[in-house]
Amino acid sequence: MDGRDWNLFLQPYEQAVEELKVKLKTMRVELKMREAYAPIEFVTGRVKKVSSILEKARRLSVPADQLEKGIEDIAGIRIMCQFVDDIHRVAGFIRTRKDLKLVYEKDYITNYKDSGYRSYHMIVEYPVQTALGQKFVLAEIQIRTLAMNFWATIEHSLNYKYKESLPEDVRERLKKAAEAAYLLDTEMSSIRHEILDSQRDFEERSNVVSRVLSSIQDLYYYHRVREAAQFQMKFNELFEQEDLYGLKQLLLDLETAILRAKKNNNPTP
Repeated sequence: MDGRDWNLFLQPYEQAVEELKVKLKTMRVELKMREAYAPIEFVTGRVKKVSSILEKARRLSVPADQLEKGIEDIAGIRIMCQFVDDIHRVAGFIRTRKDLKLVYEKDYITNYKDSGYRSYHMIVEYPVQTALGQKFVLAEIQIRTLAMNFWATIEHSLNYKYKESLPEDVRERLKKAAEAAYLLDTEMSSIRHEILDSQRDFEERSNVVSRVLSSIQDLYYYHRVREAAQFQMKFNELFEQEDLYGLKQLLLDLETAILRAKKNNNPTP
C-alpha cells in the first residue's frame, strides 16, 4: 500500500467534486427559470476510494507518482437527464464554461461498449484553490439518462459480485437489457418530440386566432361593419374546420383590409 497521506492527497479532489456539484446544480436552477424546463434532472458526485485508485493504477500500469495524471476519474461527477437529447445539450453547456478546461470527450452513447454500457464522458481539468495556491485536478463528468444509469448501476453491482468475471449468460442478458433501456430512451424521446410539436402547433394556432379576432375588432373600430361581419363568418368556418393555413391567409387579408380602412376612414376618437 502506498505510504502517502491519502487524506491530504484526496482533499483537492473532494473540493473539486463539491464545487462542481454546486455549480452544475445552480446551472440546473437557472435553466429551469429561463426555460421552465431543465435538461438536468439531478447531479451527484463522489471521490474514488483509495482501494479503487490503487486497483485501477495496477490494471492500467500507472506508476505511484503519476496517479494525478494517470487516473482521470478520482473526482467523479454524474449528471442525470430525462432524454438523450438533453445529454448533448448539457455537454454543450459544459464545453462553453470558462471555469474549467475540457481535456477530451468519450461518446459511449453512439459508440457504446461491448457490454452494452452507454454514457457520455467528459474529462475536465478544474482549478482548485488550496492553502498552498491553485492546483489543477482532473475530473470525469458522466452524463446519462435515468435508464442508462439504472443499467450501469446493476452492471456495476453484478461485476462486484462476480469479481469482474461475469458468466456468459449474464453478459448476454445484460446486453439485451442495455438494448431495451436504449429503446426505451429512444421511444420516450420520440414521444417528447411529438408533444413539443403539438404544443408548438397549438401555440401558433392560438396566436393566429387571437390576431384574427383582434383584427376583426379593428375593422369594427373603423366602421367597416359589413366587411368585419364577412370576415367573422369566414373565421367561424375556418375555425370549425381547424384550417390553420386558411386562418393565416385570412389574417393576411384582414391586415390588408385594415390598411385600406386606415387610408379611407378616420377612426372614432
